[in-house]
Amino acid sequence: MNEDSAAVAAYWDAAAAGFDDGPDHGLRAEHVRSAWTARLTAWMPSAPADVLDVGCGTGSLSLLLAEAGHRVTGVDLSPEMVARARRKLFDAGLAGRFLVGDAAAPPTGGAAFDVVLARHLLWTLPEPGAALREWVARLRPGGRLVMVEGRWGSAGPYVPEAARHPWTGGVGAHDLATAVRPLVAELRIEQLGDAPDLWGKPVDDERYALIARI
Repeated sequence: MNEDSAAVAAYWDAAAAGFDDGPDHGLRAEHVRSAWTARLTAWMPSAPADVLDVGCGTGSLSLLLAEAGHRVTGVDLSPEMVARARRKLFDAGLAGRFLVGDAAAPPTGGAAFDVVLARHLLWTLPEPGAALREWVARLRPGGRLVMVEGRWGSAGPYVPEAARHPWTGGVGAHDLATAVRPLVAELRIEQLGDAPDLWGKPVDDERYALIARI
């Protein structure tokens, strides 16, 4: 792990204990949990599918996917986040595989997946374009790339090392679609800023999902 990656991992390790306090992170409120369950159901193929959850955090979306019958592999740079994700699925009596590693280059060997899922991850990456290519390469023919993203224009770098990241304030739907389109056969954008149940509150910034097929 290089110096920048170590700083990022340390940041998220420190944030892990309180991460699920965010309504859209812990999904503790039933209406928030139900809203995410409905969206994931619409975005995913029929279960069981092999889903790679990159930047899985504490595993809240992985848990919903496992509850729906999918086979989930989660990857996160933060060992503390991964530990919490493992515990979350274990406590629910569900199976899931969780790995500590770079979400931009998941340490899954030659495994192929039906879906790669990423939520609010690209802004943390030093080379998001390379990550997009890597994720598409992990998909089986006909596989899906599902990204929940947004643009937080006033957000500064969360660690000094992130100041060099090209999308440190988030990425708008147009720019992300432009980056993804050459890699896939089709894509669509689903606006999410007008769905307060997903976030546990109304939001006034850009939030959306990009769903693509290879």
